[in-house]
Amino acid sequence: MNLRDLRYVLAVAELGHFGRAASACNISQPTLSGQILKLEEELGVALFERIGKSVRTTLAGEDILRHARRAVTAADDLVVCARAHRDPRAGPLRLGVIPTLGPYLMPLVLPRVRADMPEMLLMLVEDLTGRLVPPVADGQLDAAIIASDPEVSGLTEDFLFDEPFWVVVPADHELAKQKTVSASDIDPKSLLLLQDGHCLRDQALDLCGQPELGDQSMADMRATSLDTLLHMAAAGYGVTLVPQLALLGDKSLPGTLVARPLAGYHPYRRVRLISRSTSPRRKAIEDLAALIRGNLPDGLGVIAD
Repeated sequence: MNLRDLRYVLAVAELGHFGRAASACNISQPTLSGQILKLEEELGVALFERIGKSVRTTLAGEDILRHARRAVTAADDLVVCARAHRDPRAGPLRLGVIPTLGPYLMPLVLPRVRADMPEMLLMLVEDLTGRLVPPVADGQLDAAIIASDPEVSGLTEDFLFDEPFWVVVPADHELAKQKTVSASDIDPKSLLLLQDGHCLRDQALDLCGQPELGDQSMADMRATSLDTLLHMAAAGYGVTLVPQLALLGDKSLPGTLVARPLAGYHPYRRVRLISRSTSPRRKAIEDLAALIRGNLPDGLGVIAD
């Protein structure tokens, strides 16, 4: 058994195909198949079930893959750790970011990273929180910017900022007459939400005191992005909650929409940078967190309730 064979196994599990895995590993398919067969014989269990040209991981394989991934990650960490001691910022840093932050925060961050940390190459992955936290915990991502509790042990959080929520309504809406809007002022039946899986959806339901209702009393339309939510509101389908960064810069609201600050208890979300507590890139991650905190627009920071 060796790390090379474990990498072959992980490639097959990820791609679900021996041919594609062989190409990704830059070897021939017979060589890859032979090495995995030898590993299966050594372990005494089948790791994969061959179904035509596709592959499915067996129950035993699922357990073994978890250990294989940890072993490969630990080996990779040795190299990263050595490089980090030479220059903590050097090399690529794999960073996840949620979709309700990426388009609005990254334009502020990327130019500063390029100017202040030219030796660091940010490799961005934009996805939902539930699909970013496990790769951070497994070492497939170095860090991720999220706006909710990761609820996974072994992760470290670097606070970035608190981001207030705003209520966005058509200009002729009753709520547009108010300087601030309380969550209790919002009719749950008119609240436009993102699709399931977005943490912003759950936060909007919590703020409006409707976490248990889910889809039952919400406007019968769901969007995949903040921009789509705004266009739905502009078309008269309801009102929505938007985090402050989405309203800054040169982004103008579509139609005749207006934004009003959300008042009341905890009308914001806490944005944090998560990483493994044992990550050899901790210094680079801490530097990135400090850079983000130092380049925020007005209105973002620490909010005391």
